[in-house]
Amino acid sequence: MPSFDVVSEVDMSEVDNALQNVMREISVRYDFKGSKSAVEAKDDGILVVADDELKLKQVHEVLRGQLHKRGIEPGQLDYQKVEPATGMSVRQMITVKAGIDKEMAKKIVKEIKGSKIKVQVSIQGDELRVSGKKRDDLQETMQFIKSMGLEQPVQFKNFRD
Repeated sequence: MPSFDVVSEVDMSEVDNALQNVMREISVRYDFKGSKSAVEAKDDGILVVADDELKLKQVHEVLRGQLHKRGIEPGQLDYQKVEPATGMSVRQMITVKAGIDKEMAKKIVKEIKGSKIKVQVSIQGDELRVSGKKRDDLQETMQFIKSMGLEQPVQFKNFRD
C-alpha cells in the first residue's frame, strides 16, 4: 500500500552556518559599528542580543535573510518575549520549531478527512503517516496539504509505492 510521511524538519547545521554569516555581516555593517549586537546558538534555540529595539529588528531582518538563503522558512522560528539585559541592551530567545505538534497534527488530519480523499492518516509522534490505495490519491493529498496554508512549513518524505 503506497504511503508517505509528513514531517517538519530543520537542518541545524544550516542554522549554524546562517548564524555565522549573520555575525560576519553584523561585524562589517556600518550601522552596527560600535554595537554590542550578537547572535549565538543555544541548546534550546537562538539567542539574539542587541543594544535596543531598533537594532534587534535589524538583526531579525539579517537573520531572516540568511536563514532564507539557507532554505529555512520563517515559519519555523518562534520568537519569544523581548527582555531587558544588562545595561540598556535587550535580548530575545528564538526557538526553532521542528516536528509537528499535536494540535497542528489533529488539524491536518481533520482537514484531510473532511476533504473526502480516500487515504488513511495516522499520527506517529511528531510526524504524520498518510497511506492510500492509489498513488494519485497520495499526490492529491500532498497538494491539499500544501494549499492549507499552514503556519509551519512541512515536508513530504519516505514516499513508498
